[in-house]
Amino acid sequence: MTELLKSSLTRRTVLQAAAIGATGISPALRAVVYAQGSDAPEKKEVKIGFIPLTDCASIVMASVLGIDKKYGVTIVPSKEASWASIRDKVIAGENDFTHMLLGQAYGVHLGAGGAKKDMAVLMTLNHNGQAITLSKKLADKGAVDGPSLAKLMTTDKRDYTFAQTFPTGTHAMWLYYWLAANGINPMKDAKVITVPPPQMVANMRVGNMDGYCVGEPWNHRAIIDGIGITAQTTQDIWKDHPEKVLATTGDFAKKNPNTCRAVTAAILEAGKWIDASLSNKTKMAETIADKSYVNTSVDAINQRILGRYQNGLGKTWDDPNFMKFSGDGFVNFPYLSDGMWFLTQHKRWGLIKDHPDYLAVAKQISQIDIYKQAATAAKVSLPKDAMRSSKLMDGVVWDGKDPTKYADSFKIKA
Repeated sequence: MTELLKSSLTRRTVLQAAAIGATGISPALRAVVYAQGSDAPEKKEVKIGFIPLTDCASIVMASVLGIDKKYGVTIVPSKEASWASIRDKVIAGENDFTHMLLGQAYGVHLGAGGAKKDMAVLMTLNHNGQAITLSKKLADKGAVDGPSLAKLMTTDKRDYTFAQTFPTGTHAMWLYYWLAANGINPMKDAKVITVPPPQMVANMRVGNMDGYCVGEPWNHRAIIDGIGITAQTTQDIWKDHPEKVLATTGDFAKKNPNTCRAVTAAILEAGKWIDASLSNKTKMAETIADKSYVNTSVDAINQRILGRYQNGLGKTWDDPNFMKFSGDGFVNFPYLSDGMWFLTQHKRWGLIKDHPDYLAVAKQISQIDIYKQAATAAKVSLPKDAMRSSKLMDGVVWDGKDPTKYADSFKIKA
């Protein structure tokens, strides 16, 4: 047996022992939920695509800790290169499920910016924990936040380039909302490009963009490398915003409801394990930092996962609204209003031409019945309502009640 294999087995044994501590008994020895008879998963082994980001953690830990076995499935995480690859592989059936940007799932469902395919969102994987990074060169010129960036762009007239990770995705919408809230029209005042998350830091290092919006650890990594500063966290754009989701195609969800329930329950339980203690968060960071997953230093992950933030300019703070994976289900419920918000922004920025039936589309995509079954199995609380209300950074409240009026209300749009 090679030393590498011994190390891998030792790590897995240690993590499964940690799971025993969290749940009271090894997942492998606990009664299997929904694993026999007519409730048995239709597919026992499933591939789940993921992008190297901190918020893939509950998918990875469901597999590494062996929680998936409790629900009668084996999760095989599949590392992908870009969100376009994530989309293409789940549509083609190469991956059964996928780590996906919430806005991306809605875009694919409507055929916005690419292939059209009915999509199913089974759960939200995390809230918060993304950021907008500006280059150190901009910071040296005084652009360290939204207002100072707007001032610099007014006085230092040149072409400015900002990057997001997928045209209809979450990072694009956070970037556009933030720029517009500061008086910058992302469609007219700047050039916006698409860059895969793991390539953000390298592209900023060679000067390909002035700023970007991406998930962790690639914002903190820019600070570690001395090439960027954090201008805005996304939780300060929208506290407890939805971010990544567990998604599959509508066809797969219809044909494999038991598998969907089992996988969702396993990942729900993994999210609970991550959020349960600082020790678990540290173990998670050590696991996903490996080259098989995120491929970065543990320090690039574990600081912000614990709410310890710095902006790269000497400011440090403890942020209570750091990335969360459970919140006893508050994080994970696929709220209809969350998905509808992205549709309003797709309309705002011209990614879709006409107002859709916002609520009807959300009901098609959010698999609330499957989620409720999975949450019951994983002993996760359910909210009273499938809609929720939030106040964003500019004081505007989103509650999903009049999405057409909301989408048309913005002064800066495409």
